[in-house]
Amino acid sequence: MSRVTMSNAHLTRRTLLAGATAVALGATTGTARAATADTAQATADGARTTTAPGEVPALWHEFRRTPFTHPQIPYVGRAGYRGGATRFPRPRVVADVTDFGAVPDGSTDCAPAINRAIAAAGRAGGGTVTIPPGTFRIDDVIRLGDSHVILRGAGSGRTTLYATKNLTELVGVYGSRYGGDKSSWSWAGGLIWLAPRARWDSLVAAIRSRAWPFEGWTGNRRDEWTTLTAVAPARQGSRTLTVTDPTGLRPGRLVLLRLADDPAHTLLQHMAGGGPGPASYSWDDKTKLISYVPYEWPVRITRVQGRRVTLERPLPLDVRTEWDPRLTTHVPELTGSGVQGLTLEAVQTPQSPHLLDKGYNGVVLQCAYDCWVDDVTVRHVDNGFGLVAASACTLRRTRVAGRGSHHPYFCREGSHDNLVEDFTIEERTVPAPPGTQLHGINVEGLSSHNVWSRGDMRMGTFDSHRGLPFADVRTDITIDNTGRHGGDASAGPLFGARFTHWNIRVTNGRAGLTRIDGLAPYSATVGINEVTEFDQIDVPDFTGDPHSRLELYGTTNVVRPSNLYEAQRELSR
Repeated sequence: MSRVTMSNAHLTRRTLLAGATAVALGATTGTARAATADTAQATADGARTTTAPGEVPALWHEFRRTPFTHPQIPYVGRAGYRGGATRFPRPRVVADVTDFGAVPDGSTDCAPAINRAIAAAGRAGGGTVTIPPGTFRIDDVIRLGDSHVILRGAGSGRTTLYATKNLTELVGVYGSRYGGDKSSWSWAGGLIWLAPRARWDSLVAAIRSRAWPFEGWTGNRRDEWTTLTAVAPARQGSRTLTVTDPTGLRPGRLVLLRLADDPAHTLLQHMAGGGPGPASYSWDDKTKLISYVPYEWPVRITRVQGRRVTLERPLPLDVRTEWDPRLTTHVPELTGSGVQGLTLEAVQTPQSPHLLDKGYNGVVLQCAYDCWVDDVTVRHVDNGFGLVAASACTLRRTRVAGRGSHHPYFCREGSHDNLVEDFTIEERTVPAPPGTQLHGINVEGLSSHNVWSRGDMRMGTFDSHRGLPFADVRTDITIDNTGRHGGDASAGPLFGARFTHWNIRVTNGRAGLTRIDGLAPYSATVGINEVTEFDQIDVPDFTGDPHSRLELYGTTNVVRPSNLYEAQRELSR
C-alpha cells in the first residue's frame, strides 16, 4: 500500500490534525487487517496533506502473538486507574468548601477552609468535596492525604483556585539529595498534592530539617519496609508468583515486588534488553542511576492459592534469584482519591532559571495507587502535573497553559503503569526568559509501563531525563517539537528496552527524541512522519546492534491500529 511522504518544511499542526480526524479508526481487535478510509485533503499555509489507507505493521501482528513478552513493544493494556477504567467514581458529597468558610471572591484565603473540608471527608471514610463556580484564593498547599476522597470543582472553565505563594515560601528551601545548588521544587511537589498523610508529613519534616529525602514507597531513607516473603524465579509477562510464605498475603493487598541489583549490574542490563551492549556499558560510575535500585514495583494481589499468588498486572521484568526477589510492605498508600473539574492558576511570575524553580507547581500524585485527575487545567506554573512514585493512576483531560513551564508533565522516582490521556500543552503566552528550560512529557528514574495517549503538544519534547526509563509508550500525539531533554550523566542511559513511539505527528520535522530507533535498545518507532536531527543531537548509550525497529516511517496517521494503548486494552478484555 502507498505511504505518505511529506516535506519537513510543509508540515503544519492544522494539516496533521485534519488528516488525523479524517482517518481516525478504532483499534484492531480481531484478526489484524488493514483498514481503509476515504482520502482526506486539507490545505493550510500553502501545504497539502493527503492521507492514505491504513496499514498494519508487521510489529502489530507479532505483538498480538506474544503480547506479554514482545522484545520491542511493552504490554501496557492495563495502565491507569483500575486497569484503565473509562469511568471514575462519583461517591456521595460529604462536604462543600463554602460550608467551611471558603468564599469565591478571589481575595479571601480559602486554603484553610478547603483543607478543613478535605480533612472532614477523610474522617468520614471518604466522599466528594465540592467547590462551586468562582475564583478561590489559596495561600497554602491543598492536601489530599486520605484515601477515597474526591475534590471536585464545577469544571475547569468554572472553578479556579488562585495560588499566591510557592512551595519555597510554604514548605521551605528544598535542595537536591545529589548535591549542588539545584532546587528539588524543579521536579517535586505540587500546590495540589495528593500523598498519604503520614508520607506528606515526613517529607515536609525532612525538607525543613534539610535532610533531603528519597521520595518513594519506602520512606525518606528507603528503610520503611519489611519482607513479607521471598519469591521464586519467574518470567516477564507472568501474572503468577510462587512464594515461600503466603501468610501475610491476601487478595486486594498492595505489595511491592522488590528486585535488588547484583555486583555485575545484571538487573540494569536486563532493563536495557541485555546482550553485549548493556554488558559492556559502564554502570558503576552512574551513581544517580544506581541510587534508584532496588527496583520497587507496586501491585495488588488478586488471588492466593497455597503458595501461588496471582497479580493484578503481568510482571514487568524477569524475577531471578540473583536479584534477591521478595514481596515487601511499604508506606501506607493513597488510593481511590482524585481531583476533578477545576483550574489551578498560580500568580503570574517570570519563569525561574533552569533548576532553580521556586515551586509554583500544579498537581502531584505521590505514593498514590489507583488515583486520578480529570478535567484539570494548570496555568502559570513552574511544573504542571507530576507522578512521583505513583502507580496505576490516570490523568485525563489535563492541560498546561500560561507563561510556560519547566516540566509540563513529569513522571519519576519509580512511577509505573500510569496513563496520561487527552492532554494538552499550550503555547506559552510570554517569551521564555533567558536561562530557562522547557522539557515536555518527562519520564525517568526506572519508571516503566507508563502511557501518554492522544496528546496535543504545542511545545515541548518527548523528554527522558536519563535514569533508564523502560517499557513506556507514547501514542497518537501531535507535537511541535521545540523542547530539550535533561538529565545528569550520572543518571545513566536515556532509555531502557521496549520503549515505543506509535503514530506520532511532528509538525516542525525535528527528530529530538521522537524517532528513537537509533537511540533506544529493543525499541519501536512506528508511524512517524519524516524528521531531521538538529539542535540537541544524542548518540546511543550502548554499542552494537540496538535491535530497534522502524516501520511506516515517513507516514502520517497511516498506521493501524492508530492508538497502541487502546488496541492493547481491547486485547486485554
